[in-house]
Amino acid sequence: MKILVTGAAGFIGSHVSLYLIAQGHNVVGLDNMNDYYDVSLKEARLKRVQDFVAGSLEEDIYPDANKESISKGSFEFVKIDLADKKEMNALFKRSQFAAVINLAAQAGVRYSLENPHSYIDSNITGFLNVLEGCRHTNVNNLVYASSSSVYGINEKMPFSVEDPADHPVAIYGVTKRANELMAHSYSHLFNIATTGLRFFTVYGPWGRPDMALFMFTKKILAGEPIDVFNYGKHRRDFTYIDDIVRGVVGVLENPATPDQNCSGENPSSSRSKSPWRIQNIGNQKPVELMHYIDTLETCLGKTTKKNMLPLQPGDVPDTYADVQALIDATGYHPDTSVEQGIENFVRWYKDFYST
Repeated sequence: MKILVTGAAGFIGSHVSLYLIAQGHNVVGLDNMNDYYDVSLKEARLKRVQDFVAGSLEEDIYPDANKESISKGSFEFVKIDLADKKEMNALFKRSQFAAVINLAAQAGVRYSLENPHSYIDSNITGFLNVLEGCRHTNVNNLVYASSSSVYGINEKMPFSVEDPADHPVAIYGVTKRANELMAHSYSHLFNIATTGLRFFTVYGPWGRPDMALFMFTKKILAGEPIDVFNYGKHRRDFTYIDDIVRGVVGVLENPATPDQNCSGENPSSSRSKSPWRIQNIGNQKPVELMHYIDTLETCLGKTTKKNMLPLQPGDVPDTYADVQALIDATGYHPDTSVEQGIENFVRWYKDFYST
């Protein structure tokens, strides 16, 4: 298939692009290459994808993605901002995509307190342009990134897709919840199969510099203290990137279908009589932040001073994903332990930054 992957220079987007290419798909990767974090890292991710297509990447990329010896697919990069209506319309019209995976977004919960307008531009206006592109070019399979942030102040564990998601605590979560509702309207009106994936704390090689694992690693290696919020009592459903990628592709291969059992008198929060679906994608094994840090220090062979601080505005104490719906739909099976995942990240970090 010819597949549009937005956010292709991002953490998750670059990994998903590689997996799809290994399966034989032709990927058009879109990114606006903004400077929210180090652009050179984004460029390096893109180069990795391009090197894989050219056959000059020595790594064994997702060997399970190509069990039938299908020829590798292709990759074309386009630098476009999702919020640019004219450019987005032109891209959809000339490319005629079979499917779209929308992973582009203004990320970061804490940053949303400083610059909320950028979240509306990218996550709301940009997503509308994706939906309109699908509508007007007959794309009938859209997978898009939502977030565990939509659960907000919910304290019921584990988080279920049938739980209410009406009390997010930061504008980032608000925009992701809005995406889910926008997608439902397009599924209902135009019969577009849409699946929103609520990601739970994704980590691993080629990750984002604004996330805890990256920041902790950099500071520990430099001998600097680290800030530990909520006094280290956070629990997060840390999910390794390879598990995430296989889940995303599994959803792509199993588009949402109408659920005729849904009732308007007692509507579901995750399914509909329209081809619309919401699913959690996590590890289903929450880990306390201090264990996460201890594991990182073990892998680095170094310890550091910890500044124990209270819960930050916009943060929630715990996340814990119920992924049974995703398992039922795709056979999703996250199997990477935090210990192994952090070890893989540290190996990549030291190699990439030559520390």
